[in-house]
Amino acid sequence: MFLPNRNVLHGEPLDAADAETLGIAGADTVEHFLDHRHNHAMTPLHALPALAGELGLGTVHVKDEGFRLGLGSFKALGGAYAVFRLVLEEAGKRLGRHVDVEDLDRAEVRSVAARMTLACATDGNHGRSVAQGAELAGARAVIFVHAGVSDERVSAIARYGAAMVRVDGNYDDSVRQAARVAAEKGWTVVSDTSWPGYERIPGLVMQGYTAIVREALRQLGEPPTHVFVQAGVGGIAAAVAGHLAIVLGAARPTFVVVEPARAACVAGAARAGHVVKVAHDQPTVMAMLECYEASQVAWRVLARAADAFMTVNEDDAVSVMRRLARPAGSDPVVVAGESGGVGLAGLIRAVAENRTELGLDGKSRVLVINTEGATDPLRYAELVGMSPADVLAGRLAAEATP
Repeated sequence: MFLPNRNVLHGEPLDAADAETLGIAGADTVEHFLDHRHNHAMTPLHALPALAGELGLGTVHVKDEGFRLGLGSFKALGGAYAVFRLVLEEAGKRLGRHVDVEDLDRAEVRSVAARMTLACATDGNHGRSVAQGAELAGARAVIFVHAGVSDERVSAIARYGAAMVRVDGNYDDSVRQAARVAAEKGWTVVSDTSWPGYERIPGLVMQGYTAIVREALRQLGEPPTHVFVQAGVGGIAAAVAGHLAIVLGAARPTFVVVEPARAACVAGAARAGHVVKVAHDQPTVMAMLECYEASQVAWRVLARAADAFMTVNEDDAVSVMRRLARPAGSDPVVVAGESGGVGLAGLIRAVAENRTELGLDGKSRVLVINTEGATDPLRYAELVGMSPADVLAGRLAAEATP
């Protein structure tokens, strides 16, 4: 499925609140917080010249979030950042003075954090970030996971001391239960999706993702002409598209949102002109993108800043995982999880089917994001035919060869 953005808001400036969230000052705040993370490092940007040549494009670059802050996913930037902001705001209220990120380890701030419980629903990666942020800040985390979340991913979250709650149903069911239980118990929900009356915290999560765009623009020789980003509820796509629209203005790249055909809730919103709950049947291998209702905030941004919406099939996602693990020519090895390479899968399909509509040609400079590494190593090995450790060993061996 390929759907140009025909929304009446397409190309209009972002809503004032969203522009504030995703703008330059917000991104500055994110970088200030990241400067105080002991394991923060800019993630790599890989050029894929062999693939670009095959596709008839000028350049293809992949921003690799597979090792972000030790969590293996771009979501390391969002949930933990929102947790830190919320803990510091609560500490400021209780202590009657301004507190900043460098105060997180002070006894009086940690005393406030210890009385806070942060809750969220997750497919895996967002929950790890919230749990890690809570552990670092000294708060308690309760993470709700639906029936489709693997035991491997549940264990990865629980390592950060979070209490885990299994929920029958899918991701949307876990979101509703997390919100209900948190309201009953007076906990704070740190969700990466939004709904009417609940927007600020998901906005903070999205704000955390602006670090990816900042880094990529610094690493690229010149801005991209096209960007393909995958979507679950739409948060990462909206953060990237929104920040690019603000900092590049009329020079912004053509932006394409890519989703699993089995869980295309952002495309559903694009068709309807507003957020809708899309029907679902079989689960998708792209587990981190299996969402059936888009975030209200994300859709508000994407209605203005996205240029097209498209879907990819199950085989497309797995094929890209394998291609990145066994690249052609001088292209580097990249470990991409089931959802990590979906933007690239969209690019490959778009070149075959929508090249003219998107203006993809030999001068195009395309940016995609590997949003996750092998966050479920067993599933990765099953799909790729090699363990992530063996894939990385091959990369290290290639890099060591003179």
